[in-house]
Amino acid sequence: MKVKDFYFDLPEELIAQHPLEKRDSSKLMVVNRETGNIEHKHFHDILGYLKKGDTLVLNNTRVLPARLIGEKSETGGKIEFLLLKRLSGDKWECLAKPGKRARIGTEFTFGDGKLKAVVTAIGEEGNREIEFKYDGIFEQVLDELGQMPLPPYIHEKLEDKERYQTVYSKEKGSAAAPTAGLHFTKELLEEIKAMGVNIAYLTLHVGLGTFRPVKVDDINEHVMHSEYYQLDAENAEIINNTKKNGGRIISVGTTSTRTLETIGDENGMVRECSGWTNIFIYPGYKWKVVDNLITNFHLPESTLIMLVSSLAGKELTMKAYETAVENRYRFFSFGDSMFIE
Repeated sequence: MKVKDFYFDLPEELIAQHPLEKRDSSKLMVVNRETGNIEHKHFHDILGYLKKGDTLVLNNTRVLPARLIGEKSETGGKIEFLLLKRLSGDKWECLAKPGKRARIGTEFTFGDGKLKAVVTAIGEEGNREIEFKYDGIFEQVLDELGQMPLPPYIHEKLEDKERYQTVYSKEKGSAAAPTAGLHFTKELLEEIKAMGVNIAYLTLHVGLGTFRPVKVDDINEHVMHSEYYQLDAENAEIINNTKKNGGRIISVGTTSTRTLETIGDENGMVRECSGWTNIFIYPGYKWKVVDNLITNFHLPESTLIMLVSSLAGKELTMKAYETAVENRYRFFSFGDSMFIE
């Protein structure tokens, strides 16, 4: 199967540059896999498609304000670091821009010296290993000085940092938001619980690899990036009981989906565990845990549209995307949503 099989023409003006005023007022496309029917709703209407005994699985990762803009201590030259993952203690792997300024041993300062960093190593792909120096608690310093690492296709400044967080975000560690969850409000989640729908939480810290283009022609040759996940015993039990009782597992987002399918056994059961996943789901994949999916609209030729095509079928997925373009749906992180029945 070729990457070009997942191409569609996306007008640039359909790429959402800012979130809507109310999270659950976004559009919702409902795609029925059995009939091929496509409905146009609003996200709050998701209530009409959930059933008592279902379980919604949400990714409770929280995005770090991981974009730091500072200067070289010696010369004052500007530098931008994007934190990717904590290696140990105060050492982090990051992207540096411009990279030529971030040589080994070079020191940088941020926020008038509240935070300092020195480059300790350079990786194979040019990523930098840096070690921070500061007074107090690192997360508090980062909250004060850091900016949200918005995707490269969003060019407008985000006024409220919390709009790039889900209302249930908890575990800090992501370089990007699990954007399917951005549509939920606390009130909507309470309505869902009141219907008898279970809520289960897992954690997958989203890496920037999610935005990297597929650079091979044959999708079988693509190597996925690794991301850290965690599921505790309590939430594993909620998911397993739902399966045993005949309820549906409705995954919110491709990140929750990749975690569930990584953990699940051949019978669709999950267990308490943590680790790293580089699972690549594309048409032909045998699904184990997830029954239905809530997701945003993704980049052409991306691993994410391939995952959606695996669940909904490639032809129906591409038809849905063409319909979304025709009906002026908003795309990507701050865009509209799809529910695959």
